[in-house]
Amino acid sequence: MNILGKVLTPSRILVVGFALTILLGTLLLTSPHATKNGLGLSFLNAAFTSTSAVCVTGLVVVDTGTTFTLFGQWVILGLIQVGGIGFMTFATMFAILMGKRITFKERLLLQEALNQVSVEGVVRLAKSVFQISFVIELIGAIILTLRWSSDFGWGKAAYFGIFHSVSAFNNAGFDIMGEFSSLTAYVGDPIINITIMLLIICGGLGFIVLADLKANLKAKRGKRKFRLHTKIVLKVSGALILFGMLIILIVEFTNPKTLGPLPLGTKIMAAFFQSVTTRTAGFNTLNFADMHETTLLSMIVLMFIGASPSSTGGGIKTTTFMTIVLSVLSTYRSEPNIILNGRTIPRDNIQKAWAITTTAVFLIFFIVSILSLTERIDLLPVLFEATSAFGTVGLSLGLTPTLTVVGKMAIILTMFIGRVGPLTLAFVLAQKKSNQAHFKYPDERILIG
Repeated sequence: MNILGKVLTPSRILVVGFALTILLGTLLLTSPHATKNGLGLSFLNAAFTSTSAVCVTGLVVVDTGTTFTLFGQWVILGLIQVGGIGFMTFATMFAILMGKRITFKERLLLQEALNQVSVEGVVRLAKSVFQISFVIELIGAIILTLRWSSDFGWGKAAYFGIFHSVSAFNNAGFDIMGEFSSLTAYVGDPIINITIMLLIICGGLGFIVLADLKANLKAKRGKRKFRLHTKIVLKVSGALILFGMLIILIVEFTNPKTLGPLPLGTKIMAAFFQSVTTRTAGFNTLNFADMHETTLLSMIVLMFIGASPSSTGGGIKTTTFMTIVLSVLSTYRSEPNIILNGRTIPRDNIQKAWAITTTAVFLIFFIVSILSLTERIDLLPVLFEATSAFGTVGLSLGLTPTLTVVGKMAIILTMFIGRVGPLTLAFVLAQKKSNQAHFKYPDERILIG
């Protein structure tokens, strides 16, 4: 049992859990009941779709709205919800509803899944995650239903409202509008744009931040105290969204295929929406294939950074990016420590940030190399696709539906690693240090730079 316990570490259990969830979704999507033609998807296409849903990415090889039956779409929606919130959160809530006691081992799994430093309060946090998700998705669904009721009728509007609210909050980017159109028909609709953007932002901030905001809203004015993590996430997220919006607005302002024909107010809203969705959501109201290369390169950077820790989004995360920037600045200034808001950032945090970022760069380089050989197209669409898959964004320049077998397998791997890889790496690095931490070898400098 001890050997088994060492092999099945919490990190490995989480990876296996994600893989089994993807496998279940794959089998369901190969069912004749899942597609409108009654044949089901091929195993590879089903695996691609299931991985994209569980990893809340949104890259699709077939159009969700026109290919899948109601059963197939509900399977995808269920996979999105489980993948976004986390299967351990679902399992915990189910156990609580059944009146079962949450064991210490299960608390350890929750600690890993929710990216916490200790098991204290993880069950309470899991409950909060479930409650916050339900409330936000419900509000989003109601608003979208009311808006779409005049277009589709109440029944279809309610279904569309639920599907797109869950997809947006979980930063999945799946839509059922048909013909790979996403939300391009609503580029000038403020209700759709604002609702979807707020859902994406809430899901991308992370459950730790949402729980902290909730707790401070309940506290009296003089006793409100936000965590340093919350402050960093809010500031960096806001700065990145503003940066993306300005780049898109300036570069695409006169582009006749994107912002050019739109009124000024709609241009600003469309630029804002594209900046928000690039942070791992996958919806779009403009055709990305028509954008200038400068805009696309900026979006690649935003997709690489992604959302925040313990969120429904991917990427290296906002706090990782901030730590890297502060580390570089402290090196320029010859400062031994990173000081932020009167607090010193621990050295192991800095090491993990660099490890995650370096791993991500090498992974994307590797996948781009493979796709460049198999797909035989320009480098920019390949880099855009690979970064979108790693960041679990779901945006594409049209490459996904035409991928070769090897290309599909490469993107499946990238989506999976993008969802669990950097996070799992952080878990492994956060484990108890070895005995080497108790002694130190002599220093010897090497030439750098």
